[in-house]
Amino acid sequence: MKVNFRYAIVCSLSLALSFSGPTLRAKENPQVKMKADAIQVKMIQADRITLPAEFQVSLYENLITQLEKRNVFKRVYRDGDQTSDASPNLIVLQCAVQKFEKGSEKMRQVTTVAGATSITLRCQFRDKDGNSFLERDIAGKVRFFGGNLNATYDFAKKAANVAAENFSTIAEHR
Repeated sequence: MKVNFRYAIVCSLSLALSFSGPTLRAKENPQVKMKADAIQVKMIQADRITLPAEFQVSLYENLITQLEKRNVFKRVYRDGDQTSDASPNLIVLQCAVQKFEKGSEKMRQVTTVAGATSITLRCQFRDKDGNSFLERDIAGKVRFFGGNLNATYDFAKKAANVAAENFSTIAEHR
């Protein structure tokens, strides 16, 4: 019996996409964006979950990069940067790992439907005094192709999108 691999891959992808559900949603109530000039990203916390060091570093670095790329804030500060104290409208972002499933890159290469890597973090956007503005669980995943660390990139893009949807600089409000 001859197996058509192209047909099997197309069927696998269409099946996986049918279970993923709709990803686009209409904005019924456009919300007012909160004003902020800068953001300080705290180190990723992984207290309850054992997270490999490369994932923790990759999460942090990808998050910084994506926030800078989205250009929502005038400045993106790293954890411990003392110059952030001078910023009047500073948002502090603290993320904590809630769930982590390290998948298998080999399984994804062979089957394209098994071996997914996923990571979920609770992200809290606060002011300098610790008052919470926004709290959201954000998941990063790599399902089909790519290395396990691509889940950290996916998370960072989604977190930067959440920031862009909810915050704007003071200059945009003038």
